[in-house]
Amino acid sequence: MSDAMRAAASLYNDPRYFSKSEIRIRKNKIRRQRIIRRQLALIGTTVAVVIFLMSLFFNSFMSDAQSDEFKPEFKYYKTVTVHADESLWDIAKENYPEDHYKSVNTYICEICTINSIKDAGKINAGEALIIPYYSSEFK
Repeated sequence: MSDAMRAAASLYNDPRYFSKSEIRIRKNKIRRQRIIRRQLALIGTTVAVVIFLMSLFFNSFMSDAQSDEFKPEFKYYKTVTVHADESLWDIAKENYPEDHYKSVNTYICEICTINSIKDAGKINAGEALIIPYYSSEFK
């Protein structure tokens, strides 16, 4: 490319030598690009908000769902009298609700907490213990 052609090309890109119609065309092009960017940002934000609200709605809807066979169980307490040669382990195994505790030991720990028992191995005959149980009947 010759020097004259380079000079002409550089003048073509120089805004000082644009005609009024070229200036108007370039400004309109820049304005349209800005409008498109704003519209894309608005659409993206709107889609993100809609997805967030839908996920929030569906998660709260799904968490409240229960099966038709669901029967609520209520926690109650009863008093049990310790008999001779009976341990806390025996009482716990008789009354242990498998659906509500991980193991018999966690059930025994709750009984000890309720009755303020320090050593689970030391209970005396005739003592009254409060133990938890579950029932589907509301009392």
